[in-house]
Amino acid sequence: MKILMISGDPNILEPQSEAGKRTEEYRKALGELDILLAYGSIFRFVSAFFLGFKMLWYKKYDVITSQDAEHSLLAWIFSLFFKTTWQMQVHADIMSTYFLRESFKNKIRVALAKFLLRRADSVRVVSSRIKRSLVKFNKNLDKPDKITVLPIFVDVERTKSAPLKTDLHKKYPGRFIILMASRITKEKNIVLVIEALVEISKEMPPPLLLIVGDGPEVENLKFKTYKLGLNESVVFEPHTNDLISYYKTCDLFLLASNYEGYGRTIIEAAAAGAKIISSDVGIAPEILNRDNIFKVGGKNDLAEKLRLALNRKLPPPKPLISQTKEEYLALYKRSFETCINKK
Repeated sequence: MKILMISGDPNILEPQSEAGKRTEEYRKALGELDILLAYGSIFRFVSAFFLGFKMLWYKKYDVITSQDAEHSLLAWIFSLFFKTTWQMQVHADIMSTYFLRESFKNKIRVALAKFLLRRADSVRVVSSRIKRSLVKFNKNLDKPDKITVLPIFVDVERTKSAPLKTDLHKKYPGRFIILMASRITKEKNIVLVIEALVEISKEMPPPLLLIVGDGPEVENLKFKTYKLGLNESVVFEPHTNDLISYYKTCDLFLLASNYEGYGRTIIEAAAAGAKIISSDVGIAPEILNRDNIFKVGGKNDLAEKLRLALNRKLPPPKPLISQTKEEYLALYKRSFETCINKK
């Protein structure tokens, strides 16, 4: 099988990166996988268009696959020229009102996605939530094999058996530790957690909120923490490759995003045995009990869930279904075979 993947992630060509390793596994499973990079400025996109045109001129691909709306636009144009089957991937909850409101660029992406979804030979999404939202938008998408739900692979058994390298309770002794780990951006809504922490601190000894990650909102959040007088209760750490140890030794893992297509960190934290609270996004309802989930943007609801956690009354996540990488790659390959068969 010959696949052309249009991507905006330059790490996909770095053999030692997670994206690069994952791509090599896909290549072995599929037989042949070529990458067309399109990211950054409009000039790079134009350059990628001509390079993609050249690649398709000299090689017959079975499927073109793309993720973001702008890459899917390229895939659709190529499919018209070369009569090649194309698969549109949707990894974000693009029909979420929070996604739409976040920026003008997202409004354009949603409009473009709605145009392209009708024209894709098949669609791959990473959660049932996204599938439901797409079908709600367009009933014609609710056809056999039109939308494939294939989550991002998480090696549950590897996470369970990973050795402990860092013990957070030795690093921060005597504290109830709430861990947040993600890219530090607005949609992660970490500011909501900081504000809820203020309410909690009025009633009981404040827990330690440990925020791990990098991103454009770090300095804004540090300033917010300083203004609210929470310097002793909120700690920022950069991204770490030892995140599994953090999951295993925190008292609570917390996700407060306004939207998530999937929510991989919830799976990783659950596999590591952590107690979890999450906003109602991504796959949270599939992994967590209702007592562990709060309304998106609901500060009072979040504060109530935190009280349960601090009083040790929070239920554990639901049991995870383990999947081998071989099983996952077989399903990944099948998503393309389904696409080919629909042409």
